[in-house]
Amino acid sequence: MLIVLAGLPGTGKSTIARALAAEFHAVWLRIDSIEQAIRASGPVGDDLRDTGYRVAYAVAEDNLRHGLTVIGDSVNPWMLTRNAWRDVGLRVGARVLEIETICSDRAEHRRRIESRLIDVPGLVGPDWHAVVSRDYHAWDREHLTVDTATRDLDACVSLVRRTVADFAPI
Repeated sequence: MLIVLAGLPGTGKSTIARALAAEFHAVWLRIDSIEQAIRASGPVGDDLRDTGYRVAYAVAEDNLRHGLTVIGDSVNPWMLTRNAWRDVGLRVGARVLEIETICSDRAEHRRRIESRLIDVPGLVGPDWHAVVSRDYHAWDREHLTVDTATRDLDACVSLVRRTVADFAPI
């Protein structure tokens, strides 16, 4: 199974992905970690374009082919990237669950951005202006939306767990 999380920074994607990876014994592919490792490897500049995503797609496909559950964790702002994740799963015959995390409480979302500790060494997180001005497109197909402003982590994971169980057992 491929579980793809999407959403703006500070909405809880990585927190949920980390918990799901532990619960499902899944491979967790975090774009922030991949892109920061690429930056740290040498002179590549700030604009990685789609390099981190392409690495994640390839690693996801390898692991899905081996029957492992994979969790993709990225802002995933456009249908182009969402389709690319989905296509990886479909290519190998995996079930694909797409999840968008949101934080409907704007003040809480801003507080998270302005107070969070980044756990990827060397990564500098975006400021609030960068988050709210991000080019993030609405979804055009069915997906699970998880509002982290109205649920704690356990409730978010429970919602995903129930959806996965209804969707198809792992």
